[in-house]
Amino acid sequence: MNDMQPRAARENNAKGVLYLQFRIQEQRFALSVHEVIEVLPRQPLKPIAQAPGWVAGVLAYRGQLVPVVDLAALSFGQPAAQRTSTRLVLVHYRGGLQLGLILEQATETLRCHPDEFQPYGVDSAEAAYLGPVRQDEQGLLQRIEVNDLLPDVVHQLLYPGEPTGMPT
Repeated sequence: MNDMQPRAARENNAKGVLYLQFRIQEQRFALSVHEVIEVLPRQPLKPIAQAPGWVAGVLAYRGQLVPVVDLAALSFGQPAAQRTSTRLVLVHYRGGLQLGLILEQATETLRCHPDEFQPYGVDSAEAAYLGPVRQDEQGLLQRIEVNDLLPDVVHQLLYPGEPTGMPT
C-alpha cells in the first residue's frame, strides 16, 4: 500500500466503492456514487423535438438545462414505470457535463470492490454503457458506464458544440 496516499483514501479502497442500485424490469444494475450529483424525485420535463424516444426531455436544474435519459426505454424499449421509487438521478457525464437518468427502484446502495465486476462475454457494442457484472446471492448485478450512454449523434443533439469523444 502506498504510504503517501491519505488515510481516508486508503480506508475507502479497503472498504470498496459505493454503488447506487436500481432495476430495469426485473434486472439489477449499479451506478458508482462517484458519478452521482444528486438523486431527485421524478420531475416535469420539457420534451426535446427530434430526439429518440428514450430521451425523456430536459430539466431546468439550478439555472442549467440538463438532458434526461430514460434508462429503461434506452435499454429495453419500455419507459420506466411510474413508481414512488423511480428517481431522476443527475450524474457527471464526460467531464464537466451533466446528464439526468430516470431510474426505477433506485433506493438501495451496495459497497464492493470494482474488481468484483467481471466482463460477461457478450458483445454489447450497440449498448456500450452496459458494463461488467457481479454475482451475489440475489443474482447478477450489471454496472452502468455513464460516459458511454449516448451514441455520438445523440450526444451532438443534446450537447451541441461539445466534442463527442471522451476527454483526455
